[in-house]
This record gives sequence, structure tokens and C-alpha cells, in this order.
Amino acid sequence: MSRWLTEAVPRGRIAAFRTLIYLFVAADLVVFTPWVRARVDVPGDLYQPLFVGRLLPLPTPTPALVGVIFWALLVLVLLAATGRAHRVLGWTVFALYFQWMIVAMSYGKVDHDRFALLVALAVLPTAGRARHGDPTPTEAGGWALRVTQIAVICTYFLAALAKFRFGGLDWATGSVLAKAIIRRGTELADLIAQVPHLLLVAQFGILAFELLSPAIFALSERWRHVTVGFFYSFHLVTIATITISFAPHLVAMTSFLPLEKIRPLVVARRLLTGRLAGSRATLDPGITSPTPTADSDGQPDATRPGWAWAVPRSRKASRSRTTAAP
Repeated sequence: MSRWLTEAVPRGRIAAFRTLIYLFVAADLVVFTPWVRARVDVPGDLYQPLFVGRLLPLPTPTPALVGVIFWALLVLVLLAATGRAHRVLGWTVFALYFQWMIVAMSYGKVDHDRFALLVALAVLPTAGRARHGDPTPTEAGGWALRVTQIAVICTYFLAALAKFRFGGLDWATGSVLAKAIIRRGTELADLIAQVPHLLLVAQFGILAFELLSPAIFALSERWRHVTVGFFYSFHLVTIATITISFAPHLVAMTSFLPLEKIRPLVVARRLLTGRLAGSRATLDPGITSPTPTADSDGQPDATRPGWAWAVPRSRKASRSRTTAAP
């Protein structure tokens, strides 16, 4: 069990996951949950904090308090996405976002799609230093990803238990999806609803999918990735039919993927330095190359940057030009 929990992963995967998670938190503040700042305009009597909010205890939110949390979190999360000071920034971001979520969910509605994201924010500060593209294995990073993966699967499995707890088998045999389609369904959902018994089959399928989700840990890496693809397709259908977005959960679910193969910072650096453009010019003869510079005797100077992009394709021609250059 210890080896499984701390299975080493490349540091590059941790760097990519860390950047993705923190950038999503920034997007969440301005795109998905900006309404949190408006909730504090209601009377304080309507604020009924979650159990953890009463346990700590946390103050009743005010416009000033929520505004400070918003702007501090927005700045710090962008700094944390760079991977610098991962412990100090990581713990601070987790504390502030945790408070942000308590404010958001203490007015009568609790979204379970943010559980895995909060777990990811809690464990990322323990993952250690990581650079994009670094293949060095890390057990600390493996533990952080594994715990996040467990939280992702718990979101499914515990959702099934909650369905049985509050609805029993009536959840599967009732009109849950029909009511959701009536409330917020799309045209695609209207077409699906016309197929006899399809919604009942879908409800049984959802329960089976959620109850069997822990089996993903018994699969090989290849089939685990296939299963994760199925999870994403399930949420795509959910968004397309009843417009329910699980964006925080979907971001946390990338903990199952080999993110080290995606190196956005390296690509950006190459774009800025011109290396990527230079390689494209070498591979594509149709790309116009800069005019090579010349030295005092009129011959092209191979030591200058412009000449490197004008090297001919032919090896024979390349040797002749190199010989001609001083």
C-alpha cells in the first residue's frame, strides 16, 4: 500500500499539474465563481457557514473581507503557477481558496465537484520542486497525485452512496433526469428524452458507473487512460444535455494523465527566442529565410545569426558554403 501511494512520477508531471491547477483557480475566480463577491451583499443572517466554518470559527464575510481574499488569491495563484516558493505560496493559496469556497457554499448549496480540486491544492505544497520536462522521478509528487486521484474517484463513489442514502432505488427508477431536462435541458436533451425508457437506462448506467469507478486503480496504465477518457466523455454529454459543468473536477482528473508530455513553458520560451521559428524554416523550404550578412570581402558570414537560417538543404552545398565562409 505504501509503494502504491507513493508510486514515483516524473517531476515534469508535477510541474505541469501544478501550473494547470493554479491557472484554473485564477480562471475560477473571474469566470466560474465571480458571484461569490455578490453574495456578501445579502444580510449576514442568511450566512449559515458549513460545519468547518463553524468549527474554526471563521468570521461572517463582508464585502471588504471577500474583496481582500479575491485580489490576494488572484495575485498569489498566478505566482504559484510558476512553481516558485511552492510551499509558502501553495499553503497560502490553499488557505485563501478554502475560505473562498466556505463563503461560496454557506448560503444553502454545496457543490461536490470541487472536492478533488481542494484536495489537490492541499497536497501540491508537499510535492516538492519540479520543472517542466524534468524526467526525474519523485515519490513525494507521486503521493500528491495519488491522493488527488483518490479524491476524484471518491467524488463519483460517494455520489452514488448519497443517491442511495437520500433516494434509494427510486433515484434510478424515478424521473431525476426528466426533471433536470425540464429545468435546464438543451435541444439535444429534448431529442434524447423522446426515446422511450432511455432516461431510465441512463440513470441505472450512472449509478453503475459511479459504483464501479474505484476499479480504475486495478487497471493497467493504458486502460486507465481509456477509462479516464470515458469519464471526460460522460461529463461532455452532461454539459451538452443538462448544462451542468464539472470544470474543477475535470481539471483535478488530469492527475491521471501523463502531463509531463505537455511542455507549454518550453514551447513559449522557444517562441520568444525564435528557435521554434528557426526550426520551422529549416523544415519548410517555402518559409522565407533572412538574408545572410556578409563580411568585408563580400562572402556570407556563417558566424552571424542570420546565416544560420539560410543554410541550404543539400549537404554538398552546405559544405561548399562553409568552406567559402572565412
